[in-house]
Amino acid sequence: MERNELLKKVRKIEIKAKGLSQNIFAGEYHSAFKGRGMTFSEVREYQYGDDVRDIDWNVTARYNKPYVKVYEEERELTVMLLVDVSGSRDFGAVGETKREVMAEVAATLAFSAIQNNDKVGVIFFTDRIEKFIPPKKGRKHILLVIRELLDFTPQSTGTDINRALEYMTSALKKRCTTFLVSDFIDTNDYYKAMSIANHKHDLIAIQVYDKREAQLPDVGLMRVLDAERGTVRWIDTSSRRVRQAHGRWWYDRQQALNDTVQRCKVDLATVATDEDYVRSLMALFKQRG
Repeated sequence: MERNELLKKVRKIEIKAKGLSQNIFAGEYHSAFKGRGMTFSEVREYQYGDDVRDIDWNVTARYNKPYVKVYEEERELTVMLLVDVSGSRDFGAVGETKREVMAEVAATLAFSAIQNNDKVGVIFFTDRIEKFIPPKKGRKHILLVIRELLDFTPQSTGTDINRALEYMTSALKKRCTTFLVSDFIDTNDYYKAMSIANHKHDLIAIQVYDKREAQLPDVGLMRVLDAERGTVRWIDTSSRRVRQAHGRWWYDRQQALNDTVQRCKVDLATVATDEDYVRSLMALFKQRG
């Protein structure tokens, strides 16, 4: 992408994302994520109504009466954007490309975070860890993140969500809020890694997809490129059996994704490339608020 074109796109996304974070998401973001990061403050004697899960058994045994741990809200959070930059993100048949929608969603979340004085970091991944941008604050840092979201060129084209989650879990010692932004086109089983990541951190999944991935149009012979494997083949979309088989593949894939996030207790927002992602994010924030 040419430098002038890139700067124009960065500025356009900055204006839109900043406006959304200030005018629409400000209160919703705070209620959805603030207060979920808690730090230990002190211990005190157990009082009627306290949660028994907060009992400090070591102190209780020492003094022979129940004591509970007291926590306080962290004044700032660390927000990590775990962004899929595999080959399939460049697909876009209906509306914008997945790459563009992912960039806008991630930028909006980033601006919402800095509006609340939170740090923002990014991990770009394919079937390997492509780049790690440590969490920082400030507009200059966010603009760097947006430029990378738009123009980053990965070394690989495949997808391995499992590896990305494992890296994030081991690299970040302090609890953080992590947004996993991906189309979730991945043949690997990432249930265990997702469960561990959500236990240590606060993990939220955001799926970006194109409706042509869900339903093939009836347009006859179609040349199809697998952007992650680099293979090309022809399929006959005029065949009802072909369209139905593709529809079943998509349905099974979505069912597997929904089952995984439910078992891991991870919130999921789904965004189509031809729809307003604001509605999906608002629904996610309200669900958690």
